[in-house]
Amino acid sequence: MRLLFFAGSAREGSFNRKLASLARHIAEANGIEAVLAELKDYPMPIYNGDLEAKEGPPERARAFKALLGEYDGVFIASPEYNSSVTPLLKNTLDWVTRVKEKGETGLEVFRSRVFAISGASPGSYGAMRSLLHLRQILELGMGATVIPQQIALPRAMDAFEADGSLKDKAQQTLCKSVVEALAVAARKFVSG
Repeated sequence: MRLLFFAGSAREGSFNRKLASLARHIAEANGIEAVLAELKDYPMPIYNGDLEAKEGPPERARAFKALLGEYDGVFIASPEYNSSVTPLLKNTLDWVTRVKEKGETGLEVFRSRVFAISGASPGSYGAMRSLLHLRQILELGMGATVIPQQIALPRAMDAFEADGSLKDKAQQTLCKSVVEALAVAARKFVSG
């Protein structure tokens, strides 16, 4: 069982990177192989069909698709920008769908593993609006299986302890339950 964690932000001090890191630590504490990836390590031009026709998908899109393909489950922590997902996250997902290997549609990497989504924001909604949009993108646009459990962490600037855990123990427990639900769903999904 292998789980991948990443945030839809490249910002230093990102609340969502902290949330993804916390979720990864929870997975590791449960004996699950877990890796935290950084989208800033996969910079890509803004998706453009003309650019794709001329040059094909960027190598970093191929590399990120390959990374996704190595894991049974994926945890995405999504910030909220103007009630939606970040341009970085959307652009990454868009480019990955354009990487088509021998007979693929480009969506297989999304349809062959399980996803969990969560988000943190300084506001009182805890990135809930971006999570609604991200769920729609993944499920309807890409055919992904996204578990229903999620965490929407409000007032994120005050939510984390110095050690990376959450101050609110109910939120900490919820984060743990999301990671555990992802692991259970991924095990069932890959075993058939």
